[in-house]
Amino acid sequence: MHLHVRHTSEYTYDIPVALGPQYLYLYPRTYPYQRLLTYELTIDPQPSRIVRNIDVEGNVQQVVYFNHPTSHLHVTAEMELQSDEFNSFDFVLFPFETQRVPFQYPKAVEDLLQPYLRQVGVSEKVESWARQLAADANGQTTAFLMLLNQTIRQFTYEIRELGAPLPPEQTLTLRKGSCRDYTTLFMAACRSMGLAARFVSGYLFGNPQQEHQLHAWVEVYLPGAGWRGFDPTQGSLVVNRHIFLTSTAKPELAAPISGTFQGHANSVLRSELQFI
Repeated sequence: MHLHVRHTSEYTYDIPVALGPQYLYLYPRTYPYQRLLTYELTIDPQPSRIVRNIDVEGNVQQVVYFNHPTSHLHVTAEMELQSDEFNSFDFVLFPFETQRVPFQYPKAVEDLLQPYLRQVGVSEKVESWARQLAADANGQTTAFLMLLNQTIRQFTYEIRELGAPLPPEQTLTLRKGSCRDYTTLFMAACRSMGLAARFVSGYLFGNPQQEHQLHAWVEVYLPGAGWRGFDPTQGSLVVNRHIFLTSTAKPELAAPISGTFQGHANSVLRSELQFI
């Protein structure tokens, strides 16, 4: 499958401001079945410098610097990718005791996974709910994850373009939320069962409800399988229609553009996402 994406973000300020460094997570991560063919980043006003690096979690981070006041910031990332079909279930959990939850990761791996195991958002209600789902899945790791996915999929979806994800217990209680709310609830449920989970931000092709905005889903670390993606908004495993931008232990770090400015201006953001 050939995917061509254009993502435009336009910030306007009612008086000129001095922009601090802007941190962009708009460069796709490559996976074995997904290859970046072309990439173009267009920024207005012209930056004085762009530094492209790898952050602490392995994401491509672009740091953009400016040296003149401006009343706007326009950022367009355009990319083409080849995304091949693959079998999302083509893995074997090993050691075999990891086929049931909860389980203990091998020590060497567990040390590396600590940021993704922290019990952030894990309340008594969320943990009890996760344990009931695990029991319903007869303790089988993969069955638990799929049941968790399908259960959240039944919640009422709502578009909420701005703001941090809701606390997991609030999403569970209300039985509704956005894709990032579903994702953080899924993460909390996994972590309550001892499964390492991280937040992924990117794009999804093929769903009219999601195609024109950033999407969020979960990756869970499974011994023998590595990081595997689950999309509770779709109720499915991640397939070749997903494009990955960033993954992180902390959802608040997944913003596509973040930074500061000096001045007392009011700002307005307009964004547009197109599959071409």
